Amino acid sequence: MFVYWLIFAIFAVGALGQGDPTARRRGAPVMLILAALLLALVIGLRYQVGGDWGAYERMFSIDGYQSLDDTLFVTDPAYHLINTAVAKVGGEIWLVNLVCGLIFVWGLTRFAATLPDRWLAMLVAVPYLIVVVAMGYTRQAVAIGLIMAGLAAIHRGASIPRFSLYVLGAALFHKTAVVGLLLVLLKGKRNLLINLLFILAAGFLLYDLLLEDSMDRLVEGYIEAEYGSQGAAIRVAMAIVPATLFLLYRERLGFHGEEASLWRNFSIAAFGFLILLFVLPSSTVVDRLALYILPLQLAVLSRVPGTLMSVGAGRVAIIAYSALVLGVWLNYAAHAVYWLPYSFYPFGG
Repeated sequence: MFVYWLIFAIFAVGALGQGDPTARRRGAPVMLILAALLLALVIGLRYQVGGDWGAYERMFSIDGYQSLDDTLFVTDPAYHLINTAVAKVGGEIWLVNLVCGLIFVWGLTRFAATLPDRWLAMLVAVPYLIVVVAMGYTRQAVAIGLIMAGLAAIHRGASIPRFSLYVLGAALFHKTAVVGLLLVLLKGKRNLLINLLFILAAGFLLYDLLLEDSMDRLVEGYIEAEYGSQGAAIRVAMAIVPATLFLLYRERLGFHGEEASLWRNFSIAAFGFLILLFVLPSSTVVDRLALYILPLQLAVLSRVPGTLMSVGAGRVAIIAYSALVLGVWLNYAAHAVYWLPYSFYPFGG
């Protein structure tokens, strides 16, 4: 557990040591960039860490026999393209993980840099988004990282068509990333009809290119088999906390205009996923789709200091909450055994 708590401690110290969270600044400080690079190494150099490790090893072995052209016609082609390219140059799976880890951390850091308390935002990401998702669900982690980079672009004034390019890139790693289009839809009142028509067109295109061939397998593998993801209700409930805070204290938290509309969509989606847990026969479908609302936790909880609580008390409260989440998961989660102990290349390989 030492490595996980070390990463947590680095961002906790950074959160406690930074200045006024309400003073927005551009870019990311050098220390945050260095911490992010260390995080990318921890994600990329892990060995036999994560519940899907065996599946990813099999994918890498199979992709090693494919040509680069063949990867364009498989599900999640961007990931398989990286697999094949690394295998062709004689690399190992750790290099694939490192490339994917760098993309994820880039998106996460880019998104955190748009928030007033970016060290705290990174800290909030540690217990689940980083430890569980980035070190367990490689393809979906990259997809979420690209979605977060797109959200950062939206924050800086990017249009929905430009955001859709990030979603397209994310969907090439994991098809479920098309959910990102729906979350950003209707974020503002201006050009509503144009945005709606564009999203519908982009959605149909992405479905035709990425989802249609695998939809039957999704239904058979997840829904018809009634495959349940352990802890899905707890993880969705974790999204309800920031969603509730947003809906109750939106203005006090400093959300205004189109930014408020964007996170309203995320908050509504959180409650929607909670309802779907009781409607759909498979909680795994909800669990995996709900991963795309994880940025809501960063956006809301990082704003608590200086708004709902004093700066010092707020940071301590969020750090304590995040430590509780990490501690409970590492000690009591049914599948935490696949993350423990943490080992890394070259000593684990």
